[in-house]
Amino acid sequence: MRKGYRFLAAWIAASLFTIAGFAQNVTITGSVRNSSTKDIVPAVSVLVKGTNQGTFTNSDGVFSLTVAKLPVTLVFSSVGFENTELVVSDPQAKIEIDFKPASTLGQEVVVAATRTPTRILESPVTVERMSSTTIRNLPAPNYYEAIANLKGVDMHTASLTFRTVTTRGFVSSGNTKLNQLVDGMDNQAPGLNFSVGSVIGPTELDVDNVELLAGASSALYGSGGINGTLLINSKNPFKYQGVSFNIKQGIMHTDGSQRKASPYYDWAFRWAKAFNNKFAFKISAALTKANDWQADDYRNKQQIGVLSSVVGGNRQNDPNFNGVNIYGDEASANMLQFAGAIRAGVQANPLAQAFANFASSGATTNIATVTNGILGNNPSAAQLNGYFANLTAFVNGVPGLTSAQRSQFLSAMQGFVPINLGINNNTIPNQSVSRTGYEEKYLVDYNTINAKFNLGLHYMITPNIEASLNSYMGTGTTVYTGADRYALRNLKIAQHKLEFKGKTWYVRGYTTQENAGGSYNATALGVYVNRAWKADQTWFTQYVAAYSESLRQGGTGMSSQNAHINARGVADAGRYLPGTPQYEAAVKAGREIPISQGGALFLDKTDLWAADGQFNLSDALDFSDKLDVIVGAQWKQYVLNSEGTLFNDGGGVIKINETGGYLQLRKKLFNDFLTLTAAGRYDKQTNFDGKFTPRFTAVFKVAKDNNIRLSYQTAYRFPTNQNQYIDLLTGAGLLIGCLPEAQTKYGLNGSNPGYTAASVLAYRNSGNPANTSLLVPAVYREVKPETVNSYEVGYKGILGERLLIDAYAYYSVYKNFVATIGVAQSSSATPAATDLYSPFTTRNVSYVQNSDEDVKALGWGVSAEYQLGRGFNLYGNVFSDKLQDVPSGFVSFFNAPLYRWNLGLRNDNVYKNIGFNVVVKWQDNNYYEGTFVSGTLPYFTWVDAQVTYRVPKTKSVFRIGGTNLGNNYYRTGFGSPYVGGLYYVSYGYNLF
Repeated sequence: MRKGYRFLAAWIAASLFTIAGFAQNVTITGSVRNSSTKDIVPAVSVLVKGTNQGTFTNSDGVFSLTVAKLPVTLVFSSVGFENTELVVSDPQAKIEIDFKPASTLGQEVVVAATRTPTRILESPVTVERMSSTTIRNLPAPNYYEAIANLKGVDMHTASLTFRTVTTRGFVSSGNTKLNQLVDGMDNQAPGLNFSVGSVIGPTELDVDNVELLAGASSALYGSGGINGTLLINSKNPFKYQGVSFNIKQGIMHTDGSQRKASPYYDWAFRWAKAFNNKFAFKISAALTKANDWQADDYRNKQQIGVLSSVVGGNRQNDPNFNGVNIYGDEASANMLQFAGAIRAGVQANPLAQAFANFASSGATTNIATVTNGILGNNPSAAQLNGYFANLTAFVNGVPGLTSAQRSQFLSAMQGFVPINLGINNNTIPNQSVSRTGYEEKYLVDYNTINAKFNLGLHYMITPNIEASLNSYMGTGTTVYTGADRYALRNLKIAQHKLEFKGKTWYVRGYTTQENAGGSYNATALGVYVNRAWKADQTWFTQYVAAYSESLRQGGTGMSSQNAHINARGVADAGRYLPGTPQYEAAVKAGREIPISQGGALFLDKTDLWAADGQFNLSDALDFSDKLDVIVGAQWKQYVLNSEGTLFNDGGGVIKINETGGYLQLRKKLFNDFLTLTAAGRYDKQTNFDGKFTPRFTAVFKVAKDNNIRLSYQTAYRFPTNQNQYIDLLTGAGLLIGCLPEAQTKYGLNGSNPGYTAASVLAYRNSGNPANTSLLVPAVYREVKPETVNSYEVGYKGILGERLLIDAYAYYSVYKNFVATIGVAQSSSATPAATDLYSPFTTRNVSYVQNSDEDVKALGWGVSAEYQLGRGFNLYGNVFSDKLQDVPSGFVSFFNAPLYRWNLGLRNDNVYKNIGFNVVVKWQDNNYYEGTFVSGTLPYFTWVDAQVTYRVPKTKSVFRIGGTNLGNNYYRTGFGSPYVGGLYYVSYGYNLF
C-alpha cells in the first residue's frame, strides 16, 4: 500500500512539474453558445485542424488553447450541433462561437459494435445507445433503470438497487449470460459472476454514455456475452469539467400496502478540473437510500426437484404449506414415514429394549409389543400415567446413565407412545407437514442503501497518449433472488484501473475486490431461527404425536383439519416471535454464523485480476483506406476466497485463469456500398477446453443514411465460478460444483450415489422401504461451455429527414445448455439405499449439467423516432422473443414475455425552458421459470414521466417526476418484490 502511495505522489508531482514547465507561444481563449437559445455549451471539442492538439469548453462554455504559432484553424464539434470552423490570426481576438443546433437522428457514434468508432446507422449488429444528453432528460429515477426503455431489453427487479439487464430472453436476477463493462472493465462481482446492477461503477453525473449490444457478442468481448454486452462509459475530466451536484428526494410506498409511506434519497456530486490540457482529475460520489420494495408473496408453493410452482392452500388448510416468501417452512416430513422412523429408532435403542425385557419378564425386547400389551389401542389417562411412572422408575434405576441421557430417553418415549398408538389405530396419514416459517420482512434487511465514491487521475504523456488511474468504490445493502433470497448486507466492491491509451491502441490492467460483508441467505436464516428454538426432529415428533392424540381422544367429533391445528399449536408452543428478544437474538446469531456451520452468513472476498489491450494495425501502419485490422488480447485471474462458506475452498483460495485473443478485419467495397467484417476470438479457461467464436457481418448502403445489415454471430460462456466450485447448504438442500472433484467429495461417483428426484418421489410414494428397485441412479457427465449460434438481419435508416427506424429479426440455437439438476443421496454416515425413504436421512443435491436438447429462439424488434417539429419527439419500440420446438417437460429458464412495447413523447424546451418526457410501457404475460418459483406473471402497464425547468443563468435544473405513476404494483420474477410507484423532485447544478 505504501508503495502505491509513493507511486501516486511521484506521478502527481511529476505531472504538476510538467504543467509548470509547459509553456507555448500563443494562448487562444473564447466561448461557445447555442445560437438558438444563447445558452452556454460545455464539453465542446476544440481542435486545431489537421492535428490532434485540442481542448474542450468548460462548464461555463469557455475554452483556452495554447498553440505554437498563428494562424490556425479551429474546429468546434459536439453531438447535436453542426461542426464549425474558425481561422484565428489575432491572439487578442474575442472569439465567440454561435453553435448551430443540428438533428441528432442517426448521427451518434458507437464503439461497442466493432470496438472502433462507427456511425450508429452503419453498425453491422444491433446496438442501442444512451448519450449524456439522453440521460439528463430521462423519465426515470436513474440512468440504469431507464435502460429498460431500450428496444429488446428486459429488466428483472430484485430490489430497488438491484436490477438485472438482459436481451433476447433468459430474464433472471443476476444474469450470467450478459457482460457488463465499465470503462472497459468487467463489472461483475467475481464471487457471484454477475453485475450487482449499478452498485459499483460511475455515478449518474459521471456517466457519458451507455451502449448495449443485443444478442451474441463473445467474438469481441469473450465469455458471458451470450445474450448481450452492456458498456457503461464515464466522462473524461479533460472534456467534462466543473462542479456538479444533484439532490433528488422522493416518496415510496404511498398506499401503505407493504409498509408506511417512506422517503427516497438520491444525492450525487462530481468535480473535475484540467490543468493546461496536461493533467486532469475527477472526484464523484453518490448516495441512494430508501426502504426497499418488499417480497410479500405468501401463497403456497410445491417443490419438485430443483423447481417449484405455486399451488393452492394456505397455512390454515394445508399442513405442508411452503410460502413463496416465507422461510423456515422448507423443513418438511411425511407424517407416516416419520412415525415409522421414530418407532424403528426407539425400538433399536438398547435402553428401550432393556425396559421391554424388564416389563415382559424376559419374554421380548420389542418395546412396541410390550407397550401395546400394557396400553392397548385406547389407554386412559391413568394407564398412561402408570406406564410412564414405571418407565421413569426403571430408567432412574439403570446405573451409569447421566441425567441428560435419562432425560433424552424419556423425552423420546413421550413421543413414541402416542405415535405408536397412532400407527396401531391407523390415524397417522400418509401426508407431509412443514414447520411454521417466518415472512421475509422479518428476516431481510430492507434498509437499502448504495454509496459510491470514484476518483480519476488523467495525464497526457504526449498529445496522443493519455495515462489514467481510476478507482470505483461501492458499498450497499440490497437483495438478490436466486435459488433463495439473499440479503447482500454491507456488500463492498472496488475496482481499480491503470490504463495507457494512444490514438490507435490501449493497454490496461485492473482488479476487482469483493467483500460480501454481512451478506446472508434469508431461507437459511429462517431455518436457523426455527432450529435455534427447537430441533426439527423434536418439532415433528411433537406434531405427529399431538395429531395422533387429538384424533384418538377427540373421537368422531375431531376432524383431521382441527387435529392439524391442535398439533401445530402444541409443536409451536413457545416459538420465537418477531420482535421478541429471543427472536432478535436468534436472527443476530444466525446472521453471524457461517452457512457452512449451520448459520446463514456467507463470507466472500473473491478477487479478479485482469489485463487487456488492443491495437489498430491499419491506422498505425496507415492502410485503413484499404483494410481495417484490429487485434486484441485479454487475461483474467479469479481468486476465489469464501473460507468454505460459498465455494469448495476450505483448503485455501482457488485460482482460475482465463486467456483470450481476437482479430477483426473490415473492408469496404464498391464505393462503400458494401462493408464486410470478419472477427474471431479464442479463449481458454483453466478447467475447460478452448473456445473459438467467429463473427461475420455485411452492411449494405442502399441509400444515404439507409443501411441493411446481415450477421452470423457466435457466443459462449464457460460455467460460472459458482457453477464450478459452489459448495453451499441452502434451505432446499446442497448446491455443489459441476467439476468431478465435487462428485468425489460427496461420494456421488462412489459409495453414496445420487438418484433422480422423480425416482425418489416414486419410491417414497410406494409405501414400502423395500422397493429400492424404483430408485434410478443419476448420470453425471463433465460439463462443457454453453454456446449459441445466431443469425440476424436488420435495417436502420432515416426517412424524410425526420423519421429514424431500426428493425431486426434473429434466430438463435443454443447448444450444451447449462441447467441445474437435482438428485438425492443418503445423508447417513453409513449410506444405504433405504435411507432415501425418509427425508431425515436424505440429502438433496443440486449441480449443473449440459442439456442434450438444443434450445432454439427467435425474435424481432422495431423502434422508431419521429421529430414532430417545435421540439417534439415521438419515440417507441416493440419487440418479441420466443422459443421454438421446445421438448415436452424441458425447462429453459427463457422467461421472456412474447410481446413488449414502449411509447414516449418528449420536448426538452416546450415553453420557456420547461421540458417534459413521458413513456408508457407494456409487458405481456410471462411464464417465468426459476429455481425459486415457476409460474405465470400477469401482463402489466406502467407510466414514467418527468417535467424539467432549466434556469440557464444559474446552471440550475429543477425536476419533478415519477416512475409507475399509477402505483400499479408489478413484479418481473417470482420470489422478487412487487414494485410500486416512486415520486421525486430534484435540484441539479451544472448538469451536462
